[in-house]
Amino acid sequence: MHSKTHDIIQNKKLSHTFEPSMKTLSRILKIMVDNGPDAKTSLSLGTNLNYARLAKHIVWLEKKGFVKSTVNDSKINVGLSEKGRMFASMILE
Repeated sequence: MHSKTHDIIQNKKLSHTFEPSMKTLSRILKIMVDNGPDAKTSLSLGTNLNYARLAKHIVWLEKKGFVKSTVNDSKINVGLSEKGRMFASMILE
């Protein structure tokens, strides 16, 4: 059975009204820069976000080409792309 988070990330669907929070994006990127590719659980704990909110930000980042998510069984992993590393270095200065 898939969770809502799983569906958001797998289907890459966002509400057209979704506006990412820059503060949240920078927290996600900071953790990814510091820890490398990460599972959604550690990202959720590190950013202090629930899975659904985290998933929406991950999909937004993925649609922009900044991260790549992979789903294996029920485990979701997220890693920065080259473009994402450059974006992170700009907003984390």
